Formats: sequence, C-alpha cells, structure tokens
Amino acid sequence: MLFLQKAIDVVTDSIPTVKEELSMMKTLPFDDLMDQLVSKLVRFGINLAIALMVFYIGRFIIKKIHGLLRNIFTHRHVDASLATFLLSMVRIVLYFILIVTVIGILGIETSSFIALFASAGVALGMALSGTLQNFAGGVLILLLKPYKVGDYIEAQGFAGTVREIQIFSTVINTPDNKSILIPNGALSTSSINNWSREEYRRIDWTVSISYGDDVTVASKAILEILNADPLIVDRYIEDESHDGESAAEDEKSHDKPQEDAPTPGRPGWMARIFMRRRRNGHAAAGVVAAGNFGAAKAVGIAARVDRSPVVVLDSMAASSVDLKARAWVRSADYWTVYYRINEQLYTQLPSAGVNFPFPQMDVHIVKDLPKEPESAEI
Repeated sequence: MLFLQKAIDVVTDSIPTVKEELSMMKTLPFDDLMDQLVSKLVRFGINLAIALMVFYIGRFIIKKIHGLLRNIFTHRHVDASLATFLLSMVRIVLYFILIVTVIGILGIETSSFIALFASAGVALGMALSGTLQNFAGGVLILLLKPYKVGDYIEAQGFAGTVREIQIFSTVINTPDNKSILIPNGALSTSSINNWSREEYRRIDWTVSISYGDDVTVASKAILEILNADPLIVDRYIEDESHDGESAAEDEKSHDKPQEDAPTPGRPGWMARIFMRRRRNGHAAAGVVAAGNFGAAKAVGIAARVDRSPVVVLDSMAASSVDLKARAWVRSADYWTVYYRINEQLYTQLPSAGVNFPFPQMDVHIVKDLPKEPESAEI
C-alpha cells in the first residue's frame, strides 16, 4: 500500500489543479487568453487525431500479429493450452504498450502511469501470492509437459484422466466421472505418476494354489491362458526410435580390426574413440541382456528384449503357494486385460486340477468339562 500511495502522490503532483489554471488565466489579457486557448485546442485536436490513428493502426497490427502467431502454432502442432496462453499474454502485452503510447501522444506524462501500474502490480503480487504460484506452476506445466490432455495421471491423492490444463489449475476426471480441480502450483512441485507416458505396461497377477498341487501344471495352465489373449505381447516390444540395421552395423564395426591404429606406445586418439565406443557397446549389450528396456533406450541402442509372458514361484505363504504371472500389454489395454485374465484364471484353473486355498479355522468343542469346586461360604 505504501508503494501505491507514493505513485498516486506522484501523479497528483504532476497534474496542475483547476484553481492554478484559473489563476493563471485571470492574469492574461483577453486576446492572449483566447490565442492560448485556441492553440491548446488545436494542439489537443491534432494530438487526439494522431492518437486515434495510432490506436487503430496499432490494433490492426496487433490483430495481424495474433493471427500470424496462431497460424504458426497451428502448423507446428503446438499444444492447444500452451498456444492459448501464449496468445493471450502476447495480446495483453501489445495492448498495454499501445495504450501507453497513445497516452504519451495525448501529452499526458506516462512515467507516472507506469509507476502507478508497477506499484499496483507489486501490491497485487503480494496479495495474490498463492494465485501467482499456481500461475507459475501452470506456465511450467505447459512448457515442460509432464502430462498432456488425455493422459491418465495420479497426483495429490487423486487419479483420473486429464481433461483440461488451465492457467491456475488442472481438471481431471476420475474413473467414476468426478471432476477434480488440482492447483497447478502443487502439481509443479510434487511427484506425478503418468500412467499414459509409456506405450507399454506390465501386468502382475498373484495366483495362490494349495499346498500339494503341482506347480509345473499350474504354471503351464496359466501360461496357456496368457498366450491365448490377443492383446498380450507375444515376444518383443519394438523400440521404434532405433532400427536394427544401425545396431547390426555397430556390431560389425566393433568386430572389425582397426588397421590404422598404431601398435607401439599409447593408442592414437581415433583408436581411443573406437575403444570407448566398443566398451559402451558391450555395456549396452549387458543392459539388454539384463532386461532393462528403459536403460537400453538411454544408452542409444535398438532394444529387443524378450517380453513373453512368464510365471514364477513368488512365495510360500502360511496356507498357499503364491505364483506370480507377468505379461506386457499396451497401456490403453491394461485394465481390459487385467480383469479378463482374472476371470479366466478363476474359471479355467480348476479344470486343470489347480485348487484355490482360502483361510480356514478349526474349532474343537469339548463336552462335559469338569466343574470347578464351589467356594465354601463363611
């Protein structure tokens, strides 16, 4: 408030009062007074005409710039939320510059108005600190794109599909069709689980069988159920960012001896580059062999990891033997496959001789318990 009061004082001090103007006019002769009034009116009329012309020309230029930027964002397929935000910001800034220019042409001191706007901005910034934090978070989300419209995310204790990314908040729809607004400030500073970021996901099922059942028979029956589903990945998940030919060429280049490398002394710089590349190739091959698909992409090789369905013995619990079944599907088919396989496991495994255990409690009732001797009365 102190900044705002100072700015108002500066503006009021720079504008002469009506009494001062009248006192100055009283001391002038009539002819000089009329000449001064006419000259001021003519000057004001000229400035007003120039200001109006500048305003309409500036507005025309702003519309052209707005349309040009909108076409550029459309052709470059910029996200709709980010494009709307940037266009609004550009329009506001350009109109502010235009208004300040028009005020200056009319002969009004613009520095006082700029100081007033700056002080008002400081006051509003202090009053709306939380809102500005959400605004900054919205800008970061639109620029960094941790998620986009249509992604299924989990953040701040809520999970749902992103329907709209606004400047101050993000709107998500939960699976039961509830609309949740989450402030962007919290989203930009917390962890976000984006389930739609990767194209493939792994599904895990825990199948409990009774002690005494054949684990091999149960595993084979589960694998038959998984392999029969058309949405489950049969063997490989192809990494489209790299092709197999480049990996094959790199492999050939690794095996090819370097004829130009000097044999005595320290190897040359070209030989050291090839040796480093060969070591990186062996490390990448180890990553693929270990089955780490994400790390294989990070080291820049064509990852071709076996993603066939697998069943392993997970644990031996108190009343069951737990088998872990794993399979890879596309992210969009996750829940469809998960629930369908659940139903098939329950309906088809008993026909293969697999029994599902459940907790049991044995209660033994003992009859004719001996009576306790009665206490003697005193």
